[in-house]
Amino acid sequence: MSYGRKRLSEFGLDPKLIHANHGSYGAVPVAIRETQRRIQAELDANPSGFFRDRYPQLIRAAASRVAGFLGGDAEDWVFVENATAGVNTVLACTRLDPGDEVLTTDQAYGAVKKVIAHHCSRAGAHCVEVKLELPITSPSDLLEAVVAAATNRTRLVVLDHVSSPCGIVFPVAELCSYFRRRGVPVLVDGAHGPGNVEVDVTSIGADFYTGNAHKWLCAPLGAAMLWCRREHQRQLQPLVISHGHGSGFTQAFDWPGTRDPSAWLSVPAAIDFHLENGGAELRKRNRRTALDAAQRLSDECGYVPAAPSDMQSSMIALRLLSDRELTPMECSALQHRLQVEDGIVVAITSAGGSTWFRLSAGLYTDTDELTEAGRRTRKIS
Repeated sequence: MSYGRKRLSEFGLDPKLIHANHGSYGAVPVAIRETQRRIQAELDANPSGFFRDRYPQLIRAAASRVAGFLGGDAEDWVFVENATAGVNTVLACTRLDPGDEVLTTDQAYGAVKKVIAHHCSRAGAHCVEVKLELPITSPSDLLEAVVAAATNRTRLVVLDHVSSPCGIVFPVAELCSYFRRRGVPVLVDGAHGPGNVEVDVTSIGADFYTGNAHKWLCAPLGAAMLWCRREHQRQLQPLVISHGHGSGFTQAFDWPGTRDPSAWLSVPAAIDFHLENGGAELRKRNRRTALDAAQRLSDECGYVPAAPSDMQSSMIALRLLSDRELTPMECSALQHRLQVEDGIVVAITSAGGSTWFRLSAGLYTDTDELTEAGRRTRKIS
């Protein structure tokens, strides 16, 4: 099995750039895009027949493939637009009273923080955001920080599987076990989970798990999944109430009104692509590629990773040697400048009082490219 830049053409990515930011939006292989177009062509040829006769079976078959890949049963998996939509769905169906608390960390995705703040504000509840000291030194430090922030008013805990700002792999199974003993439901934001790290929802033990397929599984944009423990399915409703309302969990989510479902129905092809390219071995390879690049850059440039190697995946953040934390606007401007002037696509973010650049390893990137991206980023430190 070959990996690296020689595979770039399979994704239609611009060969003039170093693509070190797979984690933000993913990349769709041409073969999977062709699968999506075949689905769209079938739909366009007979919309009435497709939605009446084909779609109900196809969407459940896709859910079955997801269950086979990520654990659990097909009837506990539904599709949503993206992980943010999954988080919105759970928060919208969580009862909060004045004084209640939703617990998360400062590593939560920016949009997720806004979702939590919105629903807490409407209910008179409070968002408790644990400030994690970076770099993280061990899984136990993270676990203890989150546990210490829980109170008898905690009604929901929202945790990352792999955090977006700094790529930290959370000890989700241990945290879910602790909060399950306390009777507090946990939502795991697995935006960077499927295709990046091992995911088995039954082993993780969460009450809700949402994950993107358009990132590390390389499905088309608009493909994400939501898993719900059966004891909560009666309370969970889609953001769009449509004809399936009142007919059960999967029926409520499977038909959110007339829309193009081709991204969802392309997920089985994305899973096939992932497995054909190594599956678990591909995930190990990508992680090794990112770790090797991070080690080179640490040795050469003095960069400090946001977490130890056992808490890192295929997406690793390194601290810039800056004397201050840059603003979000400054981070965005730097990302733009690096792409225009240096030809690298990389994520830059601020967290924990420092500024970080994040490198992502996909099957079309190699260690040399990621290292070069880090070297070119050095000039802005």
